[in-house]
Amino acid sequence: MKLVKPIELFQRLKASPGLLLGLDVGTKYVGFAVSDADNKVALPKSVLVRTKSNINFMAEDFQLLVSKYSLVGFVVGFPFSVLGQSSVEAMQVRLFIEDLRRTGKLEGISYTYWSESYSSLCVEAFLQSIKLPPPTYKTIVDKFAAVGILQEYLDHMDREFKLRDAPKSDEWAKEQFVDLDEA
Repeated sequence: MKLVKPIELFQRLKASPGLLLGLDVGTKYVGFAVSDADNKVALPKSVLVRTKSNINFMAEDFQLLVSKYSLVGFVVGFPFSVLGQSSVEAMQVRLFIEDLRRTGKLEGISYTYWSESYSSLCVEAFLQSIKLPPPTYKTIVDKFAAVGILQEYLDHMDREFKLRDAPKSDEWAKEQFVDLDEA
């Protein structure tokens, strides 16, 4: 596994057909989502139970997903700190990725970190009125948090590429704005 910048992962995606896997790494579960064929929409997939002793099995599960979905890379939710300080959660994510990398089973797969700011909180707010048993509730939160992480990444990168490809002339700018005096 190789860490790359977010834009570099998206460029690889554009250069070769394939999909992305979004990961929400928690202390007990890893939720994941996969992009659609056009890499525009994140779709919920599943949740894996996370323990220190099952990392090889998880790596094998990820290998199957890489093959099944022709994955180009992973977008890993990361709790970036505003102050630049490392948190316990950030360390957990780094350790998980390092453990996966050490298995050697995901060679050739690139990954990038993407902000997971409030991804779980947003899902929890949405599910607040639904009464679910705790394990079901937690797995749904983790799965849909992965959707939020991947979707935000896809939307951001899509906007970046549209801005890069947009014509740079004054005519283009004039077409984009309506003169309120003329309206």
